[in-house]
Amino acid sequence: MQITSYEPGTPCWVDLGSPDVVAACEFYGEIFGWDLQDQGPDAGNYRLAMLKGDSVAGIAPAQRTDVPPFWTTYVSVSDVDTTTKAATEAGGTVLAEPMDVMGQGRMAVYADPTGAQVSAWQPMAKAGSAYANEPGAFAWSEIWTREPEKAKAFYADVFGWKPVSADMGNGRTYTTFELDGRGVAGITEFDVPSAWRTYFAVADADATVAQVKQLGGTQYSDAMDVPTVGRVAALVDPQGAHFSVIKLAPERQ
Repeated sequence: MQITSYEPGTPCWVDLGSPDVVAACEFYGEIFGWDLQDQGPDAGNYRLAMLKGDSVAGIAPAQRTDVPPFWTTYVSVSDVDTTTKAATEAGGTVLAEPMDVMGQGRMAVYADPTGAQVSAWQPMAKAGSAYANEPGAFAWSEIWTREPEKAKAFYADVFGWKPVSADMGNGRTYTTFELDGRGVAGITEFDVPSAWRTYFAVADADATVAQVKQLGGTQYSDAMDVPTVGRVAALVDPQGAHFSVIKLAPERQ
């Protein structure tokens, strides 16, 4: 689905900070059919992942060397300065103060109270990813954390998300963050350091898992069917960044 605007409070962009940008571009280019375009030294050699002629994600040199590489979720906001104040008041830490990004938008970076990093994006020329919920584009963002209650409170205060929990069986609960009654992100409790995970849509989850392994990545969990959602698999790229893929159920496409 092509997208030209995102409602404030909706995830709108994802990017990866990688210790080996060239290798990461080769890997994800093969997996998702991206054409990675270097934006040059003035943009910190940020690479735009192009799909059908427009950008859907980014890959950049890692800014942090004290943690494994990771994908960051950006949430569209109407005023990034106001959002930054709300993030601070909700117990978050500002990692990067609001800044203009070459006329494309205005952004800030936060760590939530559980330690997960998330970014806010105030659109100017660029709303976010040109596509979503189709092969090669992001389809979902989800936080894995040991402290779900802290995360629920923070994102409710900062982005206006309403946490709605459901029993998944076997003693597990999944929480969907809703905005105006529509699911926009998720949260699940895992005994791992808090971090956001990005799901990318693919045409065949099992074939993608096999391709990831062939290209030097690893499988974090077995592919599984989630009713009314699709077939999902959690993976790790060759540099250690976690991501997931999903073959969306027809009603989700």
